[in-house]
Amino acid sequence: MSEQPRSSEEAEAQRRAVRIRAGVIVLAMLTVVTTLHLYTNVAGGAIMLHLLYRRLYYVPILYAAFVFGKKGGFLTALAASVPFAINAQITIGGFTGRTIDSSLEVFMYFAIGVLFGALRDTEERKTSDLRQVSARLEEAYKKLEERAIQLINIQDYTQSILRSITSGVLTVGPDGSITTANPAAERLLGMSEYEMVPKSIGALFRDDGGLGGDVRKVLSGRIPLTLREVRMITDAGHEIHVQASTSRMRAVGGRILGAVVTIEDVSEVKALTEQLIRADRLAAMGELTAGVAHEVRNPLGVIRASVQLLEDSECDAARIHEAGKVIKQEIDRLDKVIKALLDFGRPSKPTMMLTEVPSVLADVVLFTSRFAGQSDVTISEHYAPDLPRVMADPDQLKQVFLNLVTNAVQSMEESGGTIDISASEQGDFVVITVSDTGPGIPREEIGKVFDPFYSTRDAGTGLGLTIVHRIIDEHDGHIEVESSPEGTTFRLSLPMAIDDEPTEDSR
Repeated sequence: MSEQPRSSEEAEAQRRAVRIRAGVIVLAMLTVVTTLHLYTNVAGGAIMLHLLYRRLYYVPILYAAFVFGKKGGFLTALAASVPFAINAQITIGGFTGRTIDSSLEVFMYFAIGVLFGALRDTEERKTSDLRQVSARLEEAYKKLEERAIQLINIQDYTQSILRSITSGVLTVGPDGSITTANPAAERLLGMSEYEMVPKSIGALFRDDGGLGGDVRKVLSGRIPLTLREVRMITDAGHEIHVQASTSRMRAVGGRILGAVVTIEDVSEVKALTEQLIRADRLAAMGELTAGVAHEVRNPLGVIRASVQLLEDSECDAARIHEAGKVIKQEIDRLDKVIKALLDFGRPSKPTMMLTEVPSVLADVVLFTSRFAGQSDVTISEHYAPDLPRVMADPDQLKQVFLNLVTNAVQSMEESGGTIDISASEQGDFVVITVSDTGPGIPREEIGKVFDPFYSTRDAGTGLGLTIVHRIIDEHDGHIEVESSPEGTTFRLSLPMAIDDEPTEDSR
């Protein structure tokens, strides 16, 4: 059995003992007063004693009313009235004689017992109510104390998290002033929290990289959060590259309490990334140089051999004519390589406008249909209705699709086949696919198709698909290639545009 039930039983037993003892005392007092009435002689001045004794009945009545309430006062008054009436009838001229004094006395017994008992009951109820209120207040205080302890623990836990994370965290009030800063922010900015509070974000830097403007936008409700990389110069003059995020801080009711600014130092990552990019550029430059050397050396070797043939021809017109023809072909090949290099190295800036993709593809099919027919290649077109327009340079897009279709035709020159061109809307992009039924690209070579000077044909420069990839990148799109022995598919995705600029037809 628990402690609380045991205490309740003990309290109940104690109250029962008190009530029994009080009942015995009331009975004893009634007996004493009644005995005094019975054994006091009426003769002489004893009548005055009887008048005094009947007043003594008020003592047990008041005591019973005090202990037992209105019910106890009434029963005790009844218990006192019976012996008093009998005694009055015998000793002092009768209970119903000429005077109504005895009757009034009995009435007073009941009046005093009931009224005093009612007062006691009212007081008892108030006391009980106060006890209940006190118990509720005590329970509420305990809950409040537990909640306060929980809040303190949560606050300590949150502070431990903020002290432990490596990213700098600043909280900003609705007026834009800093309210708190964690140790990582202190280390990153080179100043203590005491020095930061209550300055604004902009006051902490010589150049905040636009972070103060982001905080103002978030606090004004224009945007819920920002995330970007910025270059900052601290008040001490140190330059740092950080990834800064600013998010709105709201109360439960939706009121804006301020903003939380998280700053993560990415200076080392930035430096390593630049080194990797530099290394990739040097590697690409090395590959490009090797490719250029290879593409130029072969024609030069043929030209050199042809010149030697001319020197040994002894004015043989046929041999001179043949050697001259070979020299012209190799010079043309060199010119083609140099032109492709110029297109790759110095691309023209695209002229962006709203462009109808089916219109561009129709022109490309018109240009290549005769060339495809000579190789027994059929071109089919499938365009989704109401296709959205894209923001692009139509001439450069024609160059892209012309290159893809030409490559597909050349891959099927000997066997013939089919080229399928389709365009559809997928999400926020217009997706164009160019598929052929040619022999495909070997799996081990498919990752090189966009590399400079990679070509499956001896006469190709290997720069066509590289230029295609660069043009699609400049249009914020992406290109993918899939290949199998049954054919090759190029899939291009271009972002849809908002119709707010002139189309190709209105130029």
